[in-house]
Amino acid sequence: MIEAVVHSNSVRKDFIADQIISKNPKTVGVYRLTMKSNSDNFRASAIQGVMKRIKAEGIPIIIYEPALDDGTEFFRSEVVNDLDRFKSESDVILANRFDSQVLGDVVDKVYTRDLFRRD
Repeated sequence: MIEAVVHSNSVRKDFIADQIISKNPKTVGVYRLTMKSNSDNFRASAIQGVMKRIKAEGIPIIIYEPALDDGTEFFRSEVVNDLDRFKSESDVILANRFDSQVLGDVVDKVYTRDLFRRD
């Protein structure tokens, strides 16, 4: 049973990465590393597996994560805490949760599986 869950999660990460890669972005932005809103735990978030797959294709990733210092790196990806810069430099924005107040003006760039756009 556990093996099936692990396999399913891997297949889902492959699918999401493939969907993003198919858009031929020059740079992918990752909006928040956390899995749930108001969380600060991103050490084992699934987004990291998706990031690894995208980076393996040679596509640069920038991360918007206010819990990390601007200009630092997270898994060899630059942390950009200037939201306007993050939005303008990202061709596709990968977001676990859609925040319409923050991402509403770039909704055409956002890739999310948050179908109901609520947490």
